[in-house]
Amino acid sequence: MDHMLAKIDEAASYIRSQLGHDGAAPQIGMILGSGLGVMADEVEEAVVIPYERIPHFPVSTVEGHSGELVVGKLEGKIVLVMKGRFHYYEGYTMKEVVFPVYVMKRLGIERIIVTNAAGGMNRAFAAGDLMLIVDHINHTGSNPLIGENIPELGPRFPDMSQAYNRELRTLAAGKAQELGVPLQQGVYVHITGPTYCTGAELKMLAAWGADAVGMSTVPEVTAANYCGMQAVGITCITDMALGDELEPLTHEQVVRVAAQARPKFIALVRGIVADMAV
Repeated sequence: MDHMLAKIDEAASYIRSQLGHDGAAPQIGMILGSGLGVMADEVEEAVVIPYERIPHFPVSTVEGHSGELVVGKLEGKIVLVMKGRFHYYEGYTMKEVVFPVYVMKRLGIERIIVTNAAGGMNRAFAAGDLMLIVDHINHTGSNPLIGENIPELGPRFPDMSQAYNRELRTLAAGKAQELGVPLQQGVYVHITGPTYCTGAELKMLAAWGADAVGMSTVPEVTAANYCGMQAVGITCITDMALGDELEPLTHEQVVRVAAQARPKFIALVRGIVADMAV
């Protein structure tokens, strides 16, 4: 897999070249989900790099995912923000979906904040809520680590007992309380999409213990743990996906509700970044 490592290093080298000789190395990585890319606009002294210019990077094809890498200052930290992510349902392989995580690792990033928009299955939730991800279920039938292992990145059998780092979850929950931002907590389940679930599927996933359902995040968090990175995940609940009360849903609705939750989402993420050790 030397060619894979070479591609990762080539992408990382290009990003470094765009930051200039005096550019500080990114300290925190962020992956922004549907309708949440506005967080990148909060970054100061930003260097914006379109995905298509980065060697071997995939390109976002989904509305609400701009397809830009933004590097700059946020709350006194140097952040690298993915304004838009890649999804398995777009036709990318799982390895392509997580390629940017490996690039972040090679750039020296050790902690990432991963966000998404998802349907809520916990009846205590409501559209517009934010949920701290405490664990996840991979219901895609695939895994980004299938295939030959790359020892330079991580072990053949990585531990996932703290897929979402306990220390970072405590930090996020405490910051939400301090800011007065209501924050649910729950388990996120990853489906392939691009179809939304049927009522019967949602009943099954809820019975498994899932509180929210979406089409992203799990591959990136899996890759992050593989690389020894610490991850914290935040979901924006954009609709209620209740199996016996299912109503028609469009991506436009998802993006619209995510936009309505932006003020509290931005406040929470800024607070987490401010207090996160680097």
